[in-house]
Amino acid sequence: MDRKHVWSSAVLFGLWAALAGNVVGDDTDEPRMKLLQTFMDELIEITPGKGDFPKSFQMGSEAQPTEQPVHEVTFDYEFAIARYEVPQNLYEAVMAENPSRWKGPRNSVEMMDWREAIDFCKKLTVLLREAELIADDEQIRLPTEAEWEYCCRAGTTTAYSFGDEAQADGDEGKEASLLDPYGWHTGNAAGNDPPVGALKPNPWGLYDVHGYLSEFCLDRWHNDYEGAPTDGSARKSDDEPEQIVIRGGSWKNEYPALRSSARQPFDVDGKDDAVGFRCVRAKSR
Repeated sequence: MDRKHVWSSAVLFGLWAALAGNVVGDDTDEPRMKLLQTFMDELIEITPGKGDFPKSFQMGSEAQPTEQPVHEVTFDYEFAIARYEVPQNLYEAVMAENPSRWKGPRNSVEMMDWREAIDFCKKLTVLLREAELIADDEQIRLPTEAEWEYCCRAGTTTAYSFGDEAQADGDEGKEASLLDPYGWHTGNAAGNDPPVGALKPNPWGLYDVHGYLSEFCLDRWHNDYEGAPTDGSARKSDDEPEQIVIRGGSWKNEYPALRSSARQPFDVDGKDDAVGFRCVRAKSR
C-alpha cells in the first residue's frame, strides 16, 4: 500500500472524532493528525535476508547466566520498528493523558505499566487503520525480545552496537566515555532531560537503544533462554505474567546494563520514570 496516502475527508472526519472524543473542529485536531503521520514516517523497515539485514543472528551472550545459552534466531517475516521511543506528545494524543514525571513533548513517555503500553499500541493500531496508514492485517505492538535485540545489534556481534568497550583508557567508576555519544546512563545523565534522539543512533538508525529508558518487550520473563523461541516470536505462557522483559538499560543504570544482550525482569504492573517503550508495525499473527 502507499504509505504516503492522501487522507480523504471521510477518513479524516472519522479519525478526528476518535481522537477528539467526537468533537469536530477542535484546535488540536491538526497537530494530532501530524503526530500520527510523524510516527509512520519515523518507522524503519526491517527486511531480514535482504540488504543490510541478516536473516539470522546470534542472540544472547556469555556475559551473564540470564543471557544464556547463546542461540540462533531466524526471521521469516518483515516488520518495521520505531526509530525512537514513544514520545510524550504521541502518547497523550492517543491516550488523552501523559503520566510522565519528566515532562517534555518529545521526551520519552514513562510511568506507565506494561498493560498500558499494550493498550496504547492497540489504540494506535485502530487510529492508523482508520486513517488508512496501515493495512487491516497490520498492527502496532511492542517488539518481541528477539526483534528488540536483533534491531539493537543492527548486524553487529559486539557488546554494544558501536563496539565491545564502553570505557576508554582513563575512565573510572561509572564513567563510560565511549558509550557517552550513544546512550544516557548514570555516568552522563545527571542534569539532562533530553528529547528522543539527542545522541547518536546505532548502524540501522535507531536512537536510544543503549540507555535513556529501559524498554518493554512482549515477552514474559524467564531466567535464561532454555526453551526460548528461535523464530523471532515472543516467549509467552498461558498464565497471566508476573514479570516481563525490559531491554536497553536506562539513565539509572551503569554502563554494563546498556549492552545489546543485557536483559532485566520488571513487574507487569510496575511503573518507573526510567522505563518506556518503542513500537513495532507488523502483520497480525
